[in-house]
Amino acid sequence: MSDATSEIDESRAPLLDHLIELRRRLLYCIAAVLVAFGISYYFAEAIFGFLVQPLLSAGQKTVIYTEIFEAFFVKVKVAFFAAMMISFPVIANQLWQFVAPGLYRKEKRALLPFLLATPVLFLGGAAMAYYIAIPMALHFLLSFQGNVGGVNQEALPGIGNYLSFVMQFLFGFGIAFLLPVLLMLLERAGIVTRQQLVSARRYAIVGAFAIAAVLTPPDVGSQLLLAIPLCILYEMALIGIWFTERRRAREAEAITE
Repeated sequence: MSDATSEIDESRAPLLDHLIELRRRLLYCIAAVLVAFGISYYFAEAIFGFLVQPLLSAGQKTVIYTEIFEAFFVKVKVAFFAAMMISFPVIANQLWQFVAPGLYRKEKRALLPFLLATPVLFLGGAAMAYYIAIPMALHFLLSFQGNVGGVNQEALPGIGNYLSFVMQFLFGFGIAFLLPVLLMLLERAGIVTRQQLVSARRYAIVGAFAIAAVLTPPDVGSQLLLAIPLCILYEMALIGIWFTERRRAREAEAITE
């Protein structure tokens, strides 16, 4: 019996055991989210103060709420947003603990780097959105204040609308920066090949600008800040796939020898 077959045989379990294990992992994830939510709710005002800094830096000193429950629901949304970010390592670890026993040793080594790279890339995209894209977008959008056609225009952003605006940027940039992980996993699963991705490069560039147009305000600067990194990340994924292909080829040659 081969080593790979023995690995799978050792990790086999009845369906009921898998369901019990899945329930246990889900309970751990829910508990982690609830604990993180409680802590985040206590610090929700400080977290929102951090999120509102780009608006303050853009010269806007006031946000309003027009519905009686809006300020409370914003606090809940901020706490939930922070709780998901804080508990993500626990959720990812529980997912890995559930999936890992059913994987070959080589598959574990292949998937673990992707799991570790996911939060790093997401945080990188969110940081770029917070420190660069959001300030540029606010500068553009708030520039419409002033006297227009004899009417004085003044921006009075709603607290809920501003939070949705910031979260759209943070999640949009964060998820977009996961492109290399997605492409390399698709190639690893045999759904696409590097040659197909290379031939689809021009369509990927068009798609990057289309995604940027949807996720960012209609100013060229914000769109370029998302579209250009997406194109670079696409090329990085191609380079990463090229290296993994070479490694797999060397391993295959070693086995045949």
